[in-house]
Amino acid sequence: MSVGKIVCAGLGPGDPDLISVRSDRVIRAARHVAFFRKAGRAGQARSIVQGMLRADAVELAMEYPVTTELPFDSPEYNDLLAAFYDDWAARLADLAQREDVVVLCEGDPFFYGSFMHLYTRLQGRAEVEVIPGIPGMVGCWNGTGQPITWGDDVLTVLMATLPEEDLLRHARASDALVIMKTGRNLPRVRRALAAAGRLDEAWLVERGTMPGQRVARLADVADGDCPYFAIVLVHGHGRRPEVPE
Repeated sequence: MSVGKIVCAGLGPGDPDLISVRSDRVIRAARHVAFFRKAGRAGQARSIVQGMLRADAVELAMEYPVTTELPFDSPEYNDLLAAFYDDWAARLADLAQREDVVVLCEGDPFFYGSFMHLYTRLQGRAEVEVIPGIPGMVGCWNGTGQPITWGDDVLTVLMATLPEEDLLRHARASDALVIMKTGRNLPRVRRALAAAGRLDEAWLVERGTMPGQRVARLADVADGDCPYFAIVLVHGHGRRPEVPE
């Protein structure tokens, strides 16, 4: 019978002040802390909690086996990631037989978070608790200083990895847009928004709520000037109480 449990703590959009009280309390008390990162990097999740961990905390860096070296939809890429998640689910389940372990997750764990892949593998193997967090896109659209939706606007969240024709279709059909995972996919996002007649409405927010936050019109950003931690936003323009119909 399990003695401990696995707690995934949502960290919010990046500013440590936006971590929930509950996640803050759990992280500061944790004896074992696991977090995802790229090999050779500190890890965004770990950076957010800098100075919060207890002195004797045991840190478990879950290093991705692959990032951009292989196409994300290739069988080899999927096999490597599946084995990675299988391995870490087994390690965490084993540790939870003895004591608690906290897994850090940027944004909200159930909103495109990497922890989802562990969560499905841990069912029936360990007790799992998930603490919600503010999604990163919320911090980004607040950075623009204007509401993302009004009235009955429809908001669509897209991955920039989608085929260009799909991006175009959604850009034409939706009132407001959030486009994630931009980076090297920015040229196709720009082309789709331009074809939909919405490029001039689009914003790019880099490192929302974090040090070095940048908010810029997408039309003014070069294709090669877009890191992974950037989101493209197109605001809705639905019913507004202050504007007579």
